[in-house]
Amino acid sequence: MNDPLFRLPPLNGLRAFEVAARHLNFRAAAEELGVTQAAVAQQVRGLEKELNLPLFERLPRKLALTEAGRGYAESIRRAFELISDATATLRPEPLRLTISVTPTFASKWLIPRLPDFLAAHPDLDMRILASERVANFQSDDVDIAVRLARPPFPASLEADLLFEQELVPVCSPALMPPTGRLDPADLERFVLLHDTHNQWPEFIATIARARPVAASKGVRFNQTSHAIEAALAGQGIALASGVFVNEDIAAGRLVPAFAQTMRAQADFYVVSLRRPRQAQSVAKVRAWLLQHAGRSVRA
Repeated sequence: MNDPLFRLPPLNGLRAFEVAARHLNFRAAAEELGVTQAAVAQQVRGLEKELNLPLFERLPRKLALTEAGRGYAESIRRAFELISDATATLRPEPLRLTISVTPTFASKWLIPRLPDFLAAHPDLDMRILASERVANFQSDDVDIAVRLARPPFPASLEADLLFEQELVPVCSPALMPPTGRLDPADLERFVLLHDTHNQWPEFIATIARARPVAASKGVRFNQTSHAIEAALAGQGIALASGVFVNEDIAAGRLVPAFAQTMRAQADFYVVSLRRPRQAQSVAKVRAWLLQHAGRSVRA
């Protein structure tokens, strides 16, 4: 092993060079490596001294790879990928993934279906981030998200339609007259259960057409799931996505209050980065979500 052919440059310098070559910026490389910018610059200079040739052109506001640096960066990147793959083969890590969803999507759709996914993927270590706030893929460490949105999406994201959102007015069967449907004029007799999307005014205008309708006072919730729970308790009429109430309707716990439904302006999409950190894991979860969304629509 004393043969000069086996003499390698310092691995810290190779790592600093590979990261700096990707970012073309010592500061960004330092942030990724968790060291100082000066340390990255020093390690790269040491590597250049070891190789006796420049790898970067130090321009006034940026870095640029020399011709030798470009070829070397590609080779070093492949070498690190081989090391990573070899290590993963010896020490496979569990499937770790963070999915961002709204609280209502989590409680009404995702969580009831998780046992199916966990049974198929026993190595899964899933973190569910349930919040009304739109998560950030980088700062929140999110791998995949289900978002209520409208296209177009940024070029950096891959988005597939999960559900078209059809809004259904629902209430407890105990509130329904013998005819099985309410008339728009009946709205003034009932409490309307609102959520943060505030879509009741548009729905009332849709079903009333040319006739004015006096709606009763309502109760406002910060989550759709709470409005649905209030409807299940017989406290009024909720306006919710069919995705969230179809099972309650099928079980007879809720009934459509009106014959009319309303197509919403935004739909549910499953979204991830086009180049996710865990491509294989993200692909598995995307496929599972889309498959079960298809089952829900058919049901």
